[in-house]
Amino acid sequence: MRYFKKLIGEKCYLSPLNSDDLEIFTAWLNDLEVTRNLNLAVHNVSLVSEKAAIERLAQEHAYTIVDIEKDEPIGSVGLNNIDATQRRCMIGIFIGNKDYWGKGYGTEAMRLLLGYAFDYLNMHNVMLSAFEFNDRARACYRKVGFKEIGRRREARIKEGRFYDEILMDLLEEEFRQRGREMPVLP
Repeated sequence: MRYFKKLIGEKCYLSPLNSDDLEIFTAWLNDLEVTRNLNLAVHNVSLVSEKAAIERLAQEHAYTIVDIEKDEPIGSVGLNNIDATQRRCMIGIFIGNKDYWGKGYGTEAMRLLLGYAFDYLNMHNVMLSAFEFNDRARACYRKVGFKEIGRRREARIKEGRFYDEILMDLLEEEFRQRGREMPVLP
């Protein structure tokens, strides 16, 4: 079995990262159309560096987003900078398979991982950052309940223009008020 259904939604499920996906992740992370909205566009990602990243992230709460119908990987979502004492962490996501952009997979993956963060990891505050030009990501984040809490002005230069980095967070009670169900466990 290649993937393991840790958190299950209607369109996708989250599976622990799998080193068998090394080549597909490396291809995604070298595609400028995929990485232009991330901090990765200025980096060359080799098989060696991506293997090390997958091995490191696999020890944390990082997951492959898998299409539930086709059982194929479409991206990644994960929690990092976890502070169990203060009950806070950061979350990040990307959809590498462009055929899945704008179809709700990112939103569902975020909801699944947020439910896990609040219900199982006992988090209280989950934060992320997005660049001002990344409208699709910001719409996804607002849809799951994130609110803007600040900006780092002109923190990213892209194609000769400066853009703000937008900080957003979501509190446990805000997530619960939106009526999010707990993730389904297999």
